[in-house]
Amino acid sequence: MNPRPWFFLFFAASGFASLVYEVVWLRISMAQFGVTSALTAIVLSVFMAGLALGSFLSGRFARRFHWDREPAAALRTYGVLELSIGLSAFVVPAVLRGGHALLAASAGQVSWRSPAYHLASAFWVALALLPFCTLMGATFPTAMAALRAGAHGERSFSYLYVANVLGALAGTLLSAFVLIELLGFRGTGRAAALLNLVVGLAALALSFRAGPVREDLVDDAPLLPALGKGGGALWFLFATGLMTLAMEVVWIRQFTPYLGTVVYAFASVLALYLGGTFAGSRVYRSWIERRKGQVPAGALAVAWTLVGLTALLPLVAADPRLPLGPGFSRGLLRVALGILPFCGTVGFLTPLLVDRVSGGDPRRAGDAYAVNVLGCIVGPLLAGFVLLPTLSETWALLLLGVPPAAAGALRTGSRPAASRTLAAGVVAASALALVFTRSFESRFPHRIVRRDETATVVATGTGWNRLLLVNGFSMTILTPVSKVMAHLPLAFHPRPQDGLVLCFGMGTTFRSMRRWDIPTTVVELVPSVPTLAGYYHADAQALQHAPGAHVVIDDARRYMERTARQYDVITIDPPPPVEAAGSSLLYSQEFYRLVQRRLRPGGILQQWLPGGEAELAASFGRTLLAVFPHVRVFGGVEGWGLHFLASDTPIPALPADALARRLPPPAAADLVEWGPEATPQAQLARLLGNEIPLGTLLQLGPDVPILTDDRPYNEYFLLRRALRTPGGVRFPTGLAGMGEPE
Repeated sequence: MNPRPWFFLFFAASGFASLVYEVVWLRISMAQFGVTSALTAIVLSVFMAGLALGSFLSGRFARRFHWDREPAAALRTYGVLELSIGLSAFVVPAVLRGGHALLAASAGQVSWRSPAYHLASAFWVALALLPFCTLMGATFPTAMAALRAGAHGERSFSYLYVANVLGALAGTLLSAFVLIELLGFRGTGRAAALLNLVVGLAALALSFRAGPVREDLVDDAPLLPALGKGGGALWFLFATGLMTLAMEVVWIRQFTPYLGTVVYAFASVLALYLGGTFAGSRVYRSWIERRKGQVPAGALAVAWTLVGLTALLPLVAADPRLPLGPGFSRGLLRVALGILPFCGTVGFLTPLLVDRVSGGDPRRAGDAYAVNVLGCIVGPLLAGFVLLPTLSETWALLLLGVPPAAAGALRTGSRPAASRTLAAGVVAASALALVFTRSFESRFPHRIVRRDETATVVATGTGWNRLLLVNGFSMTILTPVSKVMAHLPLAFHPRPQDGLVLCFGMGTTFRSMRRWDIPTTVVELVPSVPTLAGYYHADAQALQHAPGAHVVIDDARRYMERTARQYDVITIDPPPPVEAAGSSLLYSQEFYRLVQRRLRPGGILQQWLPGGEAELAASFGRTLLAVFPHVRVFGGVEGWGLHFLASDTPIPALPADALARRLPPPAAADLVEWGPEATPQAQLARLLGNEIPLGTLLQLGPDVPILTDDRPYNEYFLLRRALRTPGGVRFPTGLAGMGEPE
C-alpha cells in the first residue's frame, strides 16, 4: 500500500483546517482580551511556538520508536494527532472564555494598563492554544516517518509542504469569502474539526492495511547530507522564516492605502502570499525530480540572493506614481506585482533547505522545520515593535532584504571577484530603490508623520481639507457631525456629570464634550493619534492636559471590560468604513452589554453609523434594541450617517428650544461653530427633524440578524451582496441621513 497520495490529501485538508483555526482563534482572543498589537503578537507567537515545539519533539519520537520501520504505527499516531487537533474547535473557545471571566473578576487586582494584564492574557492564550498547535507541528515528522521507506523519501518534506500550502490557500479563500459569513466563527471552527475527524479516521483505517517494511529499504543514515557546516543551513532556515513573517507585517502597512481595511483585503493578501509560496514549492518539486535529487553547487546562494532582491519589489509596487489608479482590483494587482516573486522564491527555498538538511529523516526534519518556525516567531515581533515604529516601510524592507541578498551574492561561487561584483550590484539595486521609489504619504507635500507599533499616522491638508490617515486610510474629516456626537446625548441627559469618548480621531468629539466642563475620558487604540490633535484644533493640547481630561491609550473594548467606572454619557465613533475588519467588536451585542454596565442609571449611549446598506442599519438598530429598551435614531446634520441614542430609561421627546436651554454657553457656541445652522435651536431642530422611527428602520431589513461577536454581519457581506436581487432593499425616498459624505 502506497500512502503518498493519501498523505497529499491529508496534508491539504490539515493545512486548510490549521489556517481556519488560526483565523478563528485570533478573532476569539481579540474579543476576550482586546484588539491590541500586543495581543495579536501573543496569539501568533503561541501558534508558531506550538508548531516549532511539536515539530522538534515528534521528530525525536519518530526516531526513538522507529516509526520509519513501522508505517502502521506512524499512520496510527498521525490519525490520533488529527483527531486530537479536531477537539480544539470546542476546547479553545471554552478555555479563552474561562480565562476572560477570571481576568474580569480580578479587575480590582490586575490593572488593565499593567504588564501583568498582558502576562495574564498570554498565559490563557498559551493554555488554550499551545497544546493543539504542538499537535499540529507534530504531524510533519510523523507523516515523514510513514513515508521514509518509500521511493524519494528524502524529499518527503517538500511533498507534504506543497500539499499543506495548497490546503492553507483554500482555507484562506473559503473561510474569509464563504464560511464565516454562513456559519460564523464557531461554526467555521467546527467545520475545520470535521475535516480533522475525516482525516484522522482515514489514517487509522489505512494503518490496518500497512504491511511491514523490508529491512533493505530502511537506511538509518540521512539520504542526503546537510548543506553547509556548523549549522549554516539552519541559520538560512531561521532567517527565511524571520524575513517572510516580518515582511508580511510591513506589507499590510504598505498596501492598506490601496486595498482598504475590510477582511477581504487582508484575506486576499494572505491568499497571494500562499499562492506564490505554493507555485514556488511546485517549481522546486519539478526541478528536483528532473535532477534526481542532485542540487547544483551554489544553487542555495543564488536562491538566497533572489530572496533578498525580490524583497525590495514591494517598494516599487507601493509607489503611488505607479499608473494603476484607485480601486480594489488595481490595489490587488499592486500587491501581486510586489510580493509574488518574493513568495515564489521563498516557496522554492524553504522545502529545498528542509529536504537537504533532513534527507527524509523525521528527527532532522523536525529540527529544521522548528528552526524555520522560530524565525517566524521573531519576524513579526521585530517588524511590529522595532522596525515599523522607528523606521519607514522603505527602510524596514531594505534592512530585511539587503543583508541576505548581499550574503547570498558573496557565496554564489568559487570566483571571489564575481561574487563581489554581484554583491555590489545588490547594494546598487538597493540604493536605486531607496532613491527613486516613494511611499504613499509622499502624495501629501505638507504632512506630519507619526509611527508606532500599531500604525503609521499622517496629518495633512489645510483648512477644511485637513485629513487624518491611519495606515494610509482616511479616518475622519472636520465635520459638525463629530460635535453632535457629544452635544446630542449630553443635551438629552438631565444632569450629565461626566462622559466617555471611545475613539479619538481628530479630537473633535472630545473637544466638544469638554465644553460642558465635565470630567471626560477618551480612549484611543493608536498611540500617535492624540499627539496630532493640535494639527486640527489650536486648543487641543491645552484641553488634553486640563483638569478633568483623561486620555487613555488602549483598546476601547478592553477598557470597557477592565474599568470599574460608570458614566452618564458614552459616545462611540468606530474607525470607518463600517465594514472594517474587527469593527464589529465595537458594534456587537456583547459590546453593548459592556456599555450598559458602564452607564449609570439613566445614562445615554451615542453610537454613530457613518453609512452603509439599509440591512446593516436595521441590524444595528436590532442589536441595540436587544440590549437597551429605549432607542432613538437621528439622521446627521449634513445629510449622511445616523446617530443612535440608547438608554435603559426613556429618552424624553423634548423640543429643540428646551434642549438648547440645557447647553452651557461654551457648548452652545461649539455646537454651531461649523454650522450648518446659525443657532443651537436651529441646529437641534434640524436634528430632531431628521429623526427616523425605529420601527421604520427595522423594517428595512426585517430578517437581518443581530450582530454578535460570532456573527459579524457588518464585516462579512460578500455573499449577501452577490446574491441580492436587483432592486433589493433600498432606503425609501426622503429618508434622511444615510448617504455617504462627498
